[in-house]
Amino acid sequence: MQYFPPALEALVEQFARLPGVGTKSAQRLAFYVLSLTEDEAATFARAILEAKKAIHCCPVCQNLTQGDGPCSICASSRRDGSVICVVAEPKDVIAMERSREYNGLYHVLHGVISPMNHVGPDDLHIKSLVERVSSGAVSEVIMATNPDTEGEATAMYLSRLLKPFQVKVTRLAYGIPVGSHLEFADDATLMRALEGRREM
Repeated sequence: MQYFPPALEALVEQFARLPGVGTKSAQRLAFYVLSLTEDEAATFARAILEAKKAIHCCPVCQNLTQGDGPCSICASSRRDGSVICVVAEPKDVIAMERSREYNGLYHVLHGVISPMNHVGPDDLHIKSLVERVSSGAVSEVIMATNPDTEGEATAMYLSRLLKPFQVKVTRLAYGIPVGSHLEFADDATLMRALEGRREM
């Protein structure tokens, strides 16, 4: 039995396709959109279409950018061009930038190697990373993929791929989060923390 008119059902379906949005949330979003004035709804729809049309991958680092040429990070003369931080998704660049500690460049893979999801090395932006490293201007590549099975596999694959270029390949350290207690840390986190310990 259909509870909503077909147009509303279609709108709910589209919202439900968004990551992290369940059926109830999709319904709330659809009802919110219906409560907008026609001008507000048109502005909302136009913002989606314009973003889709204007935003593309940076030709250098594959991060999202707008306009011609490289993104603002790649174009900045204040960034250290000898260090590249490899991340899985554009949102990871934002997370790294929030720390205000990193001043190098980035390379966005747009995913991780995941045989279960039929994602192989050829599906990621790996070739352009190898081209950047092979230029000889890069001294260090930091692997900043997530510390899960796919992230680890991707980091290992890339480190083996980059070894012939005599570049230093490092991995982000993992361990006990600041402000937490040892008794709540799982075995894997404690193991990583011990492996990554450093002299004080």
